[in-house]
Amino acid sequence: MRILVTGASGFAGSLLVGRLLCEGHQVRALGRDPARVKTALARERPEASGAEAEVLRGDALSGEGLSRALAGVEVAYYLIHSMERAPAPAPAGEESFAERERIAAHTFAGAAARAGVRRIVYLGGLAGDGGTASRHLASRREVEGILRDAIGDSVALRASIVIGARSRSFRFLVHLLERMPVLTLPAWRNFRTQPIDGRDIIEMLAAAATSAPAAGRSLDVGGPDVLSYGEMIARIADIMLVHRPSLGLGVNATPVAARVAAAIAGEDPELVLPLMEGLQGDLLAADDHAAQLFGVELHSFDSAVEHALSDWEKFEPLAAR
Repeated sequence: MRILVTGASGFAGSLLVGRLLCEGHQVRALGRDPARVKTALARERPEASGAEAEVLRGDALSGEGLSRALAGVEVAYYLIHSMERAPAPAPAGEESFAERERIAAHTFAGAAARAGVRRIVYLGGLAGDGGTASRHLASRREVEGILRDAIGDSVALRASIVIGARSRSFRFLVHLLERMPVLTLPAWRNFRTQPIDGRDIIEMLAAAATSAPAAGRSLDVGGPDVLSYGEMIARIADIMLVHRPSLGLGVNATPVAARVAAAIAGEDPELVLPLMEGLQGDLLAADDHAAQLFGVELHSFDSAVEHALSDWEKFEPLAAR
């Protein structure tokens, strides 16, 4: 099967490309910077042999390269999340981010439909408690709808925090643990979520390409452990052998807290702010059927963290270890 993976330089995309190649698929890897895509693929498959992905330049926002990339493709993965700062002269702010997401989704969905793609597989985010979502999560849900409206057989997986060495949300938490002498956690520390091992997400994404029962469905996916954000951070600290006193705050103060946390972790505030805005309640999977549907045996949270940290140390040291 000929498959296109967009966002191929990212954490999930680069791992998925290797997984699909191992299954014997013909894979095209799309990115705005082909050199960056090749670097990411080489990192995830340093001793790879045999079939290689065809790396192409393309941009879902402008439509550049999409016709060529989608030609003859049966299944396309849409793993694009434009959380970075808007390029000049576009106005900054969350509304600009949501509009870029909307335009890119319409552009890609239209090109995929015209090319005869039979399924798009999308990785989005869980909705908030009671269906209330932040602007960021609402944007992901809108993208999901745009893709499924264009190609009805499409599949959407909705996940919370993905645990992996190159997952930006996981790296953000690790850097906070490394650099904060006292863990000052806002009120959202008590909300619960279901972090999932990156290995499990990749297995589900790979299976979603051909799963007949998943056709046309949106599936919540989560790991087997339900943890509050405070518990999750404490467990990561224990596994890293890092001991930090913690201070719980009674408020969130998200705009200020996000910028302070971003500065400490060395991360872009434009990434951290939408992530923290999503912490308005529990982020839990509506059901636990996805793993069974795809035949995936889920890893525990502790196993996921240990594996992610081990992968991390293959390429760079952990300051706290």
